[in-house]
Amino acid sequence: MLRIAVPNKGSLSEPASQMLVEAGYRQRADPRELVLLDADNDTEFFFLRPRDIAIYVGSGQLDVGITGQDLLLDSGAPAEAILPLGFAGSTFRFAAKVDAGMSVDDLAGKRVATAYPGVVRAYLAQRGLTAEVISLDGAVETSVRLGVADVIADVVSTGTTLRNAGLDVFGEPLLTSEAVLIQAAGAPATPRVEQLVRRLQGVIIARQYVLMDYDISDDLVEKAVAITPGIESPTVSPLHENGWSAVRSMVPRRDTNAVMDELWELGARGILVTSIAACRL
Repeated sequence: MLRIAVPNKGSLSEPASQMLVEAGYRQRADPRELVLLDADNDTEFFFLRPRDIAIYVGSGQLDVGITGQDLLLDSGAPAEAILPLGFAGSTFRFAAKVDAGMSVDDLAGKRVATAYPGVVRAYLAQRGLTAEVISLDGAVETSVRLGVADVIADVVSTGTTLRNAGLDVFGEPLLTSEAVLIQAAGAPATPRVEQLVRRLQGVIIARQYVLMDYDISDDLVEKAVAITPGIESPTVSPLHENGWSAVRSMVPRRDTNAVMDELWELGARGILVTSIAACRL
């Protein structure tokens, strides 16, 4: 039986469960459930704190888990990412008072508050910098105002929260993170883990592409398929009306309307777009 750790709350929880549902697995209906058996897939899900998942997986107690790349690195657990999942993207940055004029080299001897002490210590060590790392459990932006720290290191998205606290980012990002599927470091691949990876890859690709169908005159087929080359090659079928063909191809979702415009200008008609639920390529 495959044993999978899933975040039980926070920004990772709902997207992780939704991806697993799209991959064909059961997920809990009651957020208070801690363990769920999916007998049809011979899989058991354990809903755990995102910060703890790398510890359980790294110890070998669970086969795989979904967590953030930042949480994996911060844990120091003997686990490794085997598949980026394409959601929960974040950037980890240093920030100080707006008028501080800080650089990364200025961190030496400073107090750095963070909820990710493992990430920060590793970053400082790589650069030969010595600073006091103060571990806090969230809301680290207030630590500078309260005099607990000189600098913070935290996840930054829009930067609005930092600006409201009178802080501004400086230096390069410490880390760019996203949700990842992890397993114990060096663990051998098993058929069930490989099947899970294929299913999740199918969901990731399905989210990035749409299926586009259109009709085009035979003399324009080559120009049309140059616009919609697909993953390997588009499907071209003759229509009942002589001189016309139907084309089906996968198109990047972000390019959908631009491709439709280009096909229309070329002479394509009956252009239809369909979402893809899952795929295997």
